[in-house]
Amino acid sequence: VQLVESGGGSVEAGGSLRLSCTTSGYTSPTYCMAWFRQTPEKEREGVARISSWGLTTYADSVEGRFTITRDNAQHTLYLEMNSLHPEDTAMYYCAIGDVSACWVAPLRSTDYYHWGQGTQVTVSS
Repeated sequence: VQLVESGGGSVEAGGSLRLSCTTSGYTSPTYCMAWFRQTPEKEREGVARISSWGLTTYADSVEGRFTITRDNAQHTLYLEMNSLHPEDTAMYYCAIGDVSACWVAPLRSTDYYHWGQGTQVTVSS
């Protein structure tokens, strides 16, 4: 199983970025997919998740600014990020978990077992 993130970069506060995560080698049709982020100072934090049928959950810190979507046919996960804040600066990772990972609260990294290498997002003030 391979997950490859792309789309990170440097933007000014208030700007937008769109992250993508392409997957290969995973054939389960019902898996949960999620975005996490991490900085050197903090533990890995759940950002958003989406079930195979489109049920979404967001962290309070990004609700209303970020949108997670997935294209099941293309095995690709997206994260549209708008109104970016300097506090959004982090390495962003996509992940795959069982279908049950989309039901549990809160969004926990321990529920996911396939991870990408990450893409860096830097927001300047």
